[in-house]
Amino acid sequence: MIDRAFTPSEITEHISFRIEGGIAEVRLTRPDRLNALSEPMKDELTRLFRQLNTDKDVRVVVLSAEGKSFCASGDVTTMGNFTAVSARERLKRAHGMIIALANIEKPVITSVRGMVAGIGWSMALATDLIVASDTAVFSQVFRNVGLSPDGGAIYFLCRALGEVKARELVYLAKRINAEEAMELKLVNQLCADDRLERETAELAANLASSPLYAMATTKKLFKAMHTPSLETFLDIEAWAQSVNLLTEDHAEGISAFLEKRCPQFIGS
Repeated sequence: MIDRAFTPSEITEHISFRIEGGIAEVRLTRPDRLNALSEPMKDELTRLFRQLNTDKDVRVVVLSAEGKSFCASGDVTTMGNFTAVSARERLKRAHGMIIALANIEKPVITSVRGMVAGIGWSMALATDLIVASDTAVFSQVFRNVGLSPDGGAIYFLCRALGEVKARELVYLAKRINAEEAMELKLVNQLCADDRLERETAELAANLASSPLYAMATTKKLFKAMHTPSLETFLDIEAWAQSVNLLTEDHAEGISAFLEKRCPQFIGS
């Protein structure tokens, strides 16, 4: 195996990437914005996830983030003034990233602390195992900005929790802490914040010793359990969210978020 490391500037301004001992770490490096995903970040993550799927030096992938939070959803400062075409294009970018991540035929671990919200939570749910710091807080924040959940959130939450509990989390934009997430079986391991990197590394090392081809076929068996497929669900999601992005309520939600006030939704 060949170890490789790349500085953030060689990949993109807000993502770093390295391979060591068969373990690839993709790290979000935008801590000043709680690692909110910009459109260029989504494009680069899609490319990286596809590359890791075929890289023979990679046996395990770890998705992590710099700073006090994993990912506080997408970058809302870039939203607004959508057309039907630009709204759909934005969703296609996010969906391409989620599909590329979910289809990596190797074990993928997400290591989270702090805010794990919106598309950030969808990313974590699209992976195989989640290791959470006791500081982690999970939330579906879409209602607060006049949107439906995206990134396959409803698909993943219903698969993990069942529809009743998933509706509660989505409809109420409810925040759950790390202990609650562990009780709901939304995370696999819970640890003190200062042990997050160590416990993630130990789990990754364990999985790196697994038979690679057998792990790939096992992942396919898990995927085959679910109907509709993730791809079919995301097609329906793209239709719904593209419409939402054009509403006055969404515009009000974004304005309220930026102005740090409660939104006044009017239903149109």
